[in-house]
Amino acid sequence: MSLLSKRRSSLFSRRELVWIKRKAIRGHVWFRVLGRVERAIVDLVIQCVERVRSVKLEGVIMEIIERLKSAFVDDFDVLIERVGRPLAEKLSRIASGWGNVSAFTWVKERTFLMYLTVMHLNMPSGFRVGRIERKL
Repeated sequence: MSLLSKRRSSLFSRRELVWIKRKAIRGHVWFRVLGRVERAIVDLVIQCVERVRSVKLEGVIMEIIERLKSAFVDDFDVLIERVGRPLAEKLSRIASGWGNVSAFTWVKERTFLMYLTVMHLNMPSGFRVGRIERKL
């Protein structure tokens, strides 16, 4: 076995990094989470390399992606608490008033909170009932 065949393949290609960068910019975490140097590293890798082969560079890119990933998770958790939970509480009160005994457990179900959050965010603003603040 030669040295080249022993070496593992790269985790990141140019296409994958462009996709990650685009997602981070659209999610408003690119400039908020990353510093100038980290953004420059990703930009240079995208411009100069088709596939990351350096183990050190791959480690640096992995750390940057982990920071972006944690920012996405944190933002969505905040949205669930600010948007999904109040909607679930309101729906739970209405349903329990109609006689649904299990409606009080809806507020504790994370998947239901996620569903309500995504549905609210994708609803056109003209159709939204009430006002829920979306400050991050």
